[in-house]
Amino acid sequence: MSTQSLFARAAAVLAATDETDGANETGGTHRADGTLGTGALERPAESAHALWQALRAADALPPLDADPAVLVDLVCEAGRRGTPAPLAETLLVARPLLAAAQLPVPDGPLTVASGPLDVRFGHVDAGSRVGPLGAGGTDDAVRVSGTLSRVPWARGADAVVVLTEGPSSGPMLLLLDAGQGRQVAGSNLAGEPRDELVLIDVAVPAERVRRIPTALVEEARWRSGLARAALIAGAARRCVELTVAHTSSRVQFGRPLSHFQAVKQEEAKLVEEAALIGAAVGAATAALAEPGAAEFSAWIAAAQASASVAEIARIAHQLHGAIGFTELSPLRLATTRMWSWRDEDGGEHAWQRGIGRRVVEAGDRLWPLVTGS
Repeated sequence: MSTQSLFARAAAVLAATDETDGANETGGTHRADGTLGTGALERPAESAHALWQALRAADALPPLDADPAVLVDLVCEAGRRGTPAPLAETLLVARPLLAAAQLPVPDGPLTVASGPLDVRFGHVDAGSRVGPLGAGGTDDAVRVSGTLSRVPWARGADAVVVLTEGPSSGPMLLLLDAGQGRQVAGSNLAGEPRDELVLIDVAVPAERVRRIPTALVEEARWRSGLARAALIAGAARRCVELTVAHTSSRVQFGRPLSHFQAVKQEEAKLVEEAALIGAAVGAATAALAEPGAAEFSAWIAAAQASASVAEIARIAHQLHGAIGFTELSPLRLATTRMWSWRDEDGGEHAWQRGIGRRVVEAGDRLWPLVTGS
């Protein structure tokens, strides 16, 4: 299947999950009894697996060796549609990390978590004379206890890729089944699942454990930033679409809002901010083919996306008026997601500090670093 065909098929599936597509001006969705509902977010496990089934049925589930540009484009589309599934976490973070660590990649939806855990060897090497008892194991099987906070879509994922510190003072990657821990439901501002995963002496076999270099931990971080930036790029595009449609159809003083000069100026700023994010994400996508350049480009994309959210949301809500804040408004579904994603996996200032450090370290290589030449 060609790259364009794969994207077209997958985008059609994502469009079918968009509950506000084709709705009235307020974009409202209601339950069968007529009361207001939050749609698929009320049943995250069902919605995530339904999306995967739909992608398989349409022969649109990207293979492991899919073009990275297609994956980023799909995540942008997921951000635009508010897709109720961990598509970004699966395609841009979990799958590449598992492949790099040479671990099996499950077929279903995946998520990623990191944090300090109590990790002990499952099979202690009692005969080792190096260090205290328990400092070594006969293999890499471990037993894990602790709590992972705000795990994206834990309730909707088949497996969780966990990055933590191993028992031998080095980073370790674990592949856990989502059901191995106790899930405590949580959510972000937009209502998307951000759950706690409580692990109590969970046994992880050696074939699901890898000791990894620090570079892979850093890759996990910048991949997460790129994933959030791509989602924000899609949601920003939705804000532009909704705002232009609203100002074109809303009539005040005998003419559409879009005919007023002040409105035109604000719309131009809105389009500009969305384009800035799109350009940064596009540059980061192109850099994925060059491992040495991908990290810095991903930081810039994450920083730009986080920085532009406030202005995009301000303009979109200002031009929509009070209706944009209502529960029925499709604009609210886009802006609350952007506000949530902006602060996840680092946040604007964290990404900018990383960029600043890299620029200082570059020394006389600053110009090639900035221009990519």
